[in-house]
Amino acid sequence: MKYLVFVAVALAAGSLASSTASAETIRMQRTTPYADSSHIARKIRKECVGLQDKLSAYAEEFGREFGVSIQRVDKVDAADPGAVLVVEITEVVSRGNPFIGHRKYSEIEGTLYRDGEKVAGFVGARNSMGGAFAGYKGSCSVLGRTMKALGKDVAEWLTSPEDGDELGDY
Repeated sequence: MKYLVFVAVALAAGSLASSTASAETIRMQRTTPYADSSHIARKIRKECVGLQDKLSAYAEEFGREFGVSIQRVDKVDAADPGAVLVVEITEVVSRGNPFIGHRKYSEIEGTLYRDGEKVAGFVGARNSMGGAFAGYKGSCSVLGRTMKALGKDVAEWLTSPEDGDELGDY
């Protein structure tokens, strides 16, 4: 009988600890910066002005579906207390157009920190040809689809982050 009580208490404590860990809010920069080493075409930087805001917005949205609390903030630093996700856009490629077909590609790198210590990192990439009715979509809209898919990938990764993971089409 004592053994059963011990097991029940241990299981209850374990489930409480795991639910507390999953309830942790992860801060992510609202505007995802382009990496210093990136070579992203000037026309993308100039014309797709909202592209950098989409990743964190979609990560936050899909985070709710996966039970991950993501808070979008103006600035993050790896040394900040608590859980911080530092992400950069490392590549964005826009080839094609509505008439000959879209060929778009986005790539990101991210690292999750907890109280300044690295927990895990990932790389992620997504391709898009525009999906249904691609002939009626502009290039920035199709690139936005890649950020939406990457946002979902990031939110899902945060449920069980492993160092060195490759997300999406990587």
